[in-house]
Amino acid sequence: MCKDLQDQTPEVFSLEKVGKAYPTSYEESMNTVLFQECVRYNALLADMKIMLTQVQRALLGEVVMSEDLEKMADSVFDNLVPPSWAKKGFLSLKPLSSWIIDCNDRINFLLNWIKDGTPNVYWLSGFFFP
Repeated sequence: MCKDLQDQTPEVFSLEKVGKAYPTSYEESMNTVLFQECVRYNALLADMKIMLTQVQRALLGEVVMSEDLEKMADSVFDNLVPPSWAKKGFLSLKPLSSWIIDCNDRINFLLNWIKDGTPNVYWLSGFFFP
């Protein structure tokens, strides 16, 4: 289950590329919003990648199963969002299987914004803190 979640987890944003493509300016205040969203999601995505890798290694006996890793493994098994992700992530009451889909949709919204330019319509509830 952790391997499947790891495969679904997107890569972190390149903040340097986002900052160059969408510089912070008074005329385009939504560039600041985009950059801040990328920073917030990077913290979550980095934690997800690290924890999912560590849990898999702990289950194989390659590293010691810490209390945090055990909570993570239990949460994944119970289809709950792990506590460290809930703490760093966006507010949601969804189970883990729906939460990861929602997370990917949010990331895809930002990726499309970066790739295609400033959108005409914003998904307000897709922002970290709408």
